[in-house]
Amino acid sequence: MEGVDRARALLEPARHVAVLTGAGISTDSGIPDFRGPQGVWTKNPAAQHLFTLQNYVADPAVRRLAWRNRRDHPAWAAEPNAGHRALVGLERAGRLRAIITQNIDGLHQRAGSDPASVIEIHGTLYDVDCLGCGRRTSMRENLDRVGAGDDDPACLACGGIQKAATISFGQALRPDVLRQATLAAADCDLLLAIGTTLQVQPAAGLAEVAVRAGARLVIVNLDPTPYDPIAHAIVREPIGAVLPRLVATLAA
Repeated sequence: MEGVDRARALLEPARHVAVLTGAGISTDSGIPDFRGPQGVWTKNPAAQHLFTLQNYVADPAVRRLAWRNRRDHPAWAAEPNAGHRALVGLERAGRLRAIITQNIDGLHQRAGSDPASVIEIHGTLYDVDCLGCGRRTSMRENLDRVGAGDDDPACLACGGIQKAATISFGQALRPDVLRQATLAAADCDLLLAIGTTLQVQPAAGLAEVAVRAGARLVIVNLDPTPYDPIAHAIVREPIGAVLPRLVATLAA
């Protein structure tokens, strides 16, 4: 069977679908991915420097550039696309176990997915954490300070370094969030991996967690992934076009 037909045949009987999404689902919304042909790191490998916690903490210049990037992030102007909306249809059909997303853009929630069903394994761009005292504040509050001339806003409670509430290289995932994601992967009958290269651990390893627990694995991604050999179906078509087709029959 062709990839789409095989994926549909696997999805139709599934009653508890866990979805793992990566940057590829948001590219149609104008948010570039990282490793694709037009990816942020493909076009500028040095940009990875900004995403390393050690560099961020040690270098005020890195933090100042990071704050400018947050201010200008395309997520602020982005709108959910057909791929995000298709997953809302999967939820409304009563088939969704959880959406585990590697994205920080909040587009699943803005599309209409229940926030309680969205597990943001790499955090969110909408909040800011103090690395000193742990105080959490809104990104908007801090970007207002940047706009007012504070190019590296410190925590107003303790004076500590602040960063977006996202996971950087060298920074551990929140144990409770990872536990929630792992439980969802182990407690589904099908894992649908969409727009993710499945290269970043431990998120990528959720594919193997699901398969070992007896679930089917369907990968929707234009490029090969390390987990293709254990997938039960692979779809190499644009997400915004193919995902609504896959989900439409389930929501009918």
